[in-house]
Amino acid sequence: MWTAEQVPDLHGRTAVVTGANSGIGYQTALALADHGATVVLACRNPAKAADAADRIRAAVPGADVAVEEVDLASLASVRRAADRLRDRRIDLLINNAGGFRANHVVTEDGFESTFAGNHLGPFALTGLLADRLLETPGSRIVTVSSIGHRRGVIDFDDLQATRGYRGGPAYFQSKLANLMFTYELQRRLSAAGAKTLAVAAHPGNAYTNFGRDLNPIARFATEGHVKFLTWWLMQSQEMGALGTLRAAVDSGVRGGEYYGPPGRAQFRGYPERVESSERSHDVAAQQRLWRESERLSGVTYPV
Repeated sequence: MWTAEQVPDLHGRTAVVTGANSGIGYQTALALADHGATVVLACRNPAKAADAADRIRAAVPGADVAVEEVDLASLASVRRAADRLRDRRIDLLINNAGGFRANHVVTEDGFESTFAGNHLGPFALTGLLADRLLETPGSRIVTVSSIGHRRGVIDFDDLQATRGYRGGPAYFQSKLANLMFTYELQRRLSAAGAKTLAVAAHPGNAYTNFGRDLNPIARFATEGHVKFLTWWLMQSQEMGALGTLRAAVDSGVRGGEYYGPPGRAQFRGYPERVESSERSHDVAAQQRLWRESERLSGVTYPV
């Protein structure tokens, strides 16, 4: 049973956590700060990030917490944030931020917003910071996927959902992309002899404010108003963050592994190494997605 008590001393290490102002990201940042890490809350809304930083400092006196503005659905914002973050040592990059859109929204770059924010933005940010991570001993890149990836299909003929949009399939596609990105990145890191690890995680079903665009019934359940009915399939934000934390700091973790609640459903529980869908291990599709991601984002990797 792996718990937050097993997070080692992290003094001298710096973690960048996207989407860290609430939910799983906030709990991840709080735990890292509580164990001595310098934590950068990389968030779309600076005011909410500043409030989260204040809450962490209140909970962890002396915590070293900073705020960085980044909108992962905007490549320009990602590039600006990466330019500023390059001045820092980076031991951990945790691609936690994720979103769900019930309706089709196109970003300023012309991309479908769920695919852009959940995959292309993290792909670009990681690539722009890759050389900083590569030069840091023991560095890791953790990307947060979802059990929903098992329902995902990468539609290479229509990545931007121009021929019809449904929120669920768009989200599942982006979460499958997170895993395929992790596996292909680790393959490239290994081939280059790099010591940096790429690892994936999932939170199971956790009570958060993530599903703002879900239908009212699903939103009501996921926000925790009916815990007496949903306790058997949902878990706390703190528990949901454990998969990310284990992927980020457990010395037994290897590149290309995937951590989260175990079992057939993987809804809840202490994190273990788990298996992702057969589709996520399609090497040809991983490589095709990588090429498309480079083309769309304009970001190439030094490995």
